[in-house]
Amino acid sequence: MKIDVFCEVEKARPWGPGHEYQLMKETLAQAELADAVGFDCWWQVEHHTAEEMSYSSAPDIMLSAIAQRTKRIRVGHSAVLAPHNFAHPIRIAERAATLDLLSDGRLEMGFARSTTPEWRVFQIPPEDTKAQLQETLRMVPKMWTTDRFTYKSDRFEINDRPIIPKPLQKPHPPMWMAAGSPDSFVVAGQNGIGVLGVTIFTPIDAMAGLIRTYREAIKDARPAGSFINNQAGVFTFVHCAETTKKAIENGAAEAAAWYCNTIVKFFELQEMMKSVAETGVPSAPGQAKETAGAGLVAPIAAAASNAPADPNQAAALELVAKLARNEQVSGEEVYEVLNTQDSVIIGDPETCRKKMERYRDIDCDRLLCFQQVGALSHDAIMESTRLVGRHLIPQFSPK
Repeated sequence: MKIDVFCEVEKARPWGPGHEYQLMKETLAQAELADAVGFDCWWQVEHHTAEEMSYSSAPDIMLSAIAQRTKRIRVGHSAVLAPHNFAHPIRIAERAATLDLLSDGRLEMGFARSTTPEWRVFQIPPEDTKAQLQETLRMVPKMWTTDRFTYKSDRFEINDRPIIPKPLQKPHPPMWMAAGSPDSFVVAGQNGIGVLGVTIFTPIDAMAGLIRTYREAIKDARPAGSFINNQAGVFTFVHCAETTKKAIENGAAEAAAWYCNTIVKFFELQEMMKSVAETGVPSAPGQAKETAGAGLVAPIAAAASNAPADPNQAAALELVAKLARNEQVSGEEVYEVLNTQDSVIIGDPETCRKKMERYRDIDCDRLLCFQQVGALSHDAIMESTRLVGRHLIPQFSPK
């Protein structure tokens, strides 16, 4: 199992003067260290108008800067927002190929649909996003691999055009898709591309089921690209310190809880989560499944809406609700509640190793460590990166 980094470029309030500039510099330093200590890939998200949750609105530019400051770590675009008002497929192909050239062939290229608030800003019909994603998945690799590109559909008419530059990797960079629901794991498999699981608080057994679903779907894939990329990656919170006490003092558990609250707000899931917290059911039948972005928190919603609920997930849900109400909760209590979650890996190296092993044992190919979270200090993030590199990467992905 390869150990990667997952990055939002985020910083919780309070902010000081020049905080955006400082955040960019800290992110670059964290990437340089991740390269030096052995992480395999740096995955950078794309979000727009997300404020403190994510300043990564131009990930290809950030990844280009990272590529110039590193030697071996791969650069993962996780993921370009594929509906066409975000970016024309030609623009996606051109910019990705440029990034692959600038990184000496280190690009891993992901694709995603995005979510409701971003669709609204870019005036994208939600009901058409799946079709637009699928069309982009089919168009881009052909642009990378043919000298001149011709294509016609209800949306596009492109006649014999040279789409340049071409990527350095041949036939093209590995393709991935961000997935937050069982259906999206199936779509990734059907397209023969890697899957990046971005659900939060998913129990390890449930994640194993999602990966099995993906593996079954990919057996009958009709590849979108020139080859099948049969890999499953999982995003998870990771903060490693010399001792578990130090990890708690650093505020790692509170940072994870802060992130859960923040994505609920950004993905406009407040009403659904409020209903789940108060009544045990989503605010409308099927809403937990159908709301864009709900896959991120669906495990908690499902646990709360089905009796009997998993007590650990119910406790995590109540904790998130308490923090959303600005109730005082000690760092120790936050840690004790969230530490029951498979997707929250916080503690000393041995504690982190035991939890990481569970992902390796369910056939996870890549563990995407989310370390730059909430109000965690740059120094604490750097120390976690060093410790993962020193103690954990050699256990799972010896070089």
